[in-house]
Amino acid sequence: MERRFILAIVLMLLVALLPSLFLKKPAARRTGAPADTNRAGVESAAATTPPVVAPSAGAPVRPSIAVPAETVWVTSPLYRLGFSTSGGRLVHVELLQFRSFAAQDSARDVQLIPPGTGLLGMRLVQGADTADLEHWTFKPNVAPLRVTGPGTKLTLIAERGGAQVTLEYTFSPDEYRFDVAGHVAGLGRTGAVLALDLGQGLRSVEADSTDDFRHYAVVTKAGKTQSTAFQSLKPGEAKLLDGPFEWVGVKSKYFLLAALTLEENEPKFAGSIAVGGARTGKTASRAAVSVTLPVAAAGDMRFQVYAGPLEYRRLAAVGHDLDDANPYGGVLRPFIQPVSIWVVNILLWMHGNLHLAYGWVLVIFGILIRVLLWPLNQRAMESSIRMQAVQPLIKATQDRYKDDPERLQREMMKIYKEHQVNPLGGCLPMLIPMPVLFALFFVFNNTIEFRGVPFLWLPDLSRADPYYIIPVIMGLSMFVLSKVGQMGAPPNPQATMMLYFMPIFMTVLFVRFASGLNLYYAVSNIFSIPQQYRIARRRMAQQRAAKPAPAPS
Repeated sequence: MERRFILAIVLMLLVALLPSLFLKKPAARRTGAPADTNRAGVESAAATTPPVVAPSAGAPVRPSIAVPAETVWVTSPLYRLGFSTSGGRLVHVELLQFRSFAAQDSARDVQLIPPGTGLLGMRLVQGADTADLEHWTFKPNVAPLRVTGPGTKLTLIAERGGAQVTLEYTFSPDEYRFDVAGHVAGLGRTGAVLALDLGQGLRSVEADSTDDFRHYAVVTKAGKTQSTAFQSLKPGEAKLLDGPFEWVGVKSKYFLLAALTLEENEPKFAGSIAVGGARTGKTASRAAVSVTLPVAAAGDMRFQVYAGPLEYRRLAAVGHDLDDANPYGGVLRPFIQPVSIWVVNILLWMHGNLHLAYGWVLVIFGILIRVLLWPLNQRAMESSIRMQAVQPLIKATQDRYKDDPERLQREMMKIYKEHQVNPLGGCLPMLIPMPVLFALFFVFNNTIEFRGVPFLWLPDLSRADPYYIIPVIMGLSMFVLSKVGQMGAPPNPQATMMLYFMPIFMTVLFVRFASGLNLYYAVSNIFSIPQQYRIARRRMAQQRAAKPAPAPS
């Protein structure tokens, strides 16, 4: 989809530049399945760096043989979490504010963890010894637990062979983030390392699971944020990611599960390892991910977990560049990210403060952009008229100095200066709306606020129009805008060809893009037509005034 959009960018630049150049200078002479990787041993590392332990890629949550596993449920207005008493693993994450669009879920609440798997499984590594907590049976202090206020706690305790592991979870009713504090006692030597399992990838809850899988990635933050796509990992391939990391997460298109060490006095994650999972098709849907965390000499460990939506404002409020877990722009990120963030904040502000549906917000936003650019467009179109007025002089100069390129260039610059003509003056203002259009492509492709939002006949602004109505309107508006813009212009075969070809081509190209993007583009085009028409009338009036009077009979 991004490759198609980059192609669209190139073609729109051609639409913006070439016709205006042709019209101005007609006389110019030159032209998923779960991974089956077995549990690996301890990776070797430098003496100063804690070991990075390979994750368990295909191990489901297995109950203890002696005691059947139970699920401890934690419920808040935002989520419903399930912790298994076998290993203390998180086996269920249900987001109560979001609905699944996957066919098998029948519009149930979003569930992030694939069936038969779990995450936050822990192994304690001391030298060559590994204590796998997956087979330890934990006892909760309370079950079930309802989160009614900040600081609500769940404690899980497990004992085996004189050793004891305590896990304390602290929840807040209005946060998808919760604290995890652990204490280990009786395991002998100090200097342990916690190997924390982040699972095998999230459950796809989108109607287009293939598109969702393309967004699956491991995201990390050390000095800067980095992303490793599941698609880049071959089945069974292990990729070591060097820390220390402030946070490590696994994301889908709209959701994130991440482990975070954000406090200044907390040790950071030493490293992470991702193992590519088996594939049933070309698209990767699974990769087993784990991180390592040094355990203090006293046996204490502390980190946070975020399990929720990729909401820009929520992630930005956490800080530490957590909002970069959902970057805008792909390969164009350095240019698109700032514009995308600006656009997102404006749209969210308009929606929240004007109390309008997002569809109407897009309509108003499209008109607002054109209003702000009206003076620049006016100046560009007037420059085009002046350029057309001096075309006879330019042509005569080109004919006179065709054998002297240096003199021709000097004379052309003299004409431009005397007549206050900029040969690119009509092109550049036309390119100013382009970054907003490009940014909106990635905004609709990544921003969960638009997920599942209907408008008029459109069932979801983040997905294509199933009836193809809005792409056709966009194409027609593009044709009318170009047609009006050519009124009174000198005949030009290239411009005429693009007049008919480009709207058709762009409609075909945009037909599978987000309907919200098509809506914005169509409104922007339609609102530009009156200005184009006014300029076209001035051009035609100028042509009539420039015609010589008929000779007297």
